[in-house]
Amino acid sequence: MGKKYENALKKVDQAKSYPIKDALKMVVENAFAKFDETVELHVNLGVDSRQADQQVRGTVVLPNGTGKSLRVLVIAKGPKADEATKAGANYVGAEDIITKITANNWLDFDVCITTPDMMGIVGRVAKILGPKGLMPNPKSGTVTNDVAKAVTDAKGGKVEYRLDKYNNVHCVIGKISFGADKLVENYNVLITAIIKAKPASAKGIYLKNVSVTSTMGVGVKVSQTI
Repeated sequence: MGKKYENALKKVDQAKSYPIKDALKMVVENAFAKFDETVELHVNLGVDSRQADQQVRGTVVLPNGTGKSLRVLVIAKGPKADEATKAGANYVGAEDIITKITANNWLDFDVCITTPDMMGIVGRVAKILGPKGLMPNPKSGTVTNDVAKAVTDAKGGKVEYRLDKYNNVHCVIGKISFGADKLVENYNVLITAIIKAKPASAKGIYLKNVSVTSTMGVGVKVSQTI
C-alpha cells in the first residue's frame, strides 16, 4: 500500500459503521488519485444466489447520473433503428453489427439494446456478449420495443444491480466530483430499489453489510441493515 492509501486508512475506523452522509463525505475527502475516481456501492445480501427464487436483479435511473458517458449499441431495423439514432445511440445496425462482432470481436460499446424481434440474430453472439455482461435482457430493460427510452435511460444514468455468486451487489453511484450530497441522492435511490427487490423467500437480515468506496480509496461501512 502507498503512503496516500495508508494515510486515508488511518482516517477511517474499520470497526465502525457510519451514517451514509458521513460515509460518503469520508470517501470524497479521502480520495487521493489524480483522476476523478468512481464511487461504488457494495452490498452483501442475506440471500442464497444458488436459489432461483432468491435472485436480486433490476435497474434504476440515478438522479445525478453515473458521471460516465456510455457508448450505446442498438440492434434494430426500420423505424426502430431510426428511433434509436434520433435518441442518440452511438451505433445502430442489424446483421452487419452481428457480423462485425463475430468477425472482429468488436465490443467498443458499454450497453447493447435490441428489439424482441431481433433476439434471434443477437443470440448468435450470446457467447461473446454474455461473459462481458453485454447481452441484452428483458429484466434489465435492454430488450424492448421502446428503444428511444432505453437509449435515453442508458445515457441518463441507468444502472443495473445484480446479485453475484457470492451474494454481493456491486454498483456505481457516481464520481468523486459529484460531492457527498449528490452521491447520497444516488445512493438512496439505488439502495431503495435493492430493498424493494428483496425476495419473499429471503429470511433474516437482508442487508448484511453495506459499504461505499472510491476506485483507489478506502472502503467505509454504512450503518444500514434490514
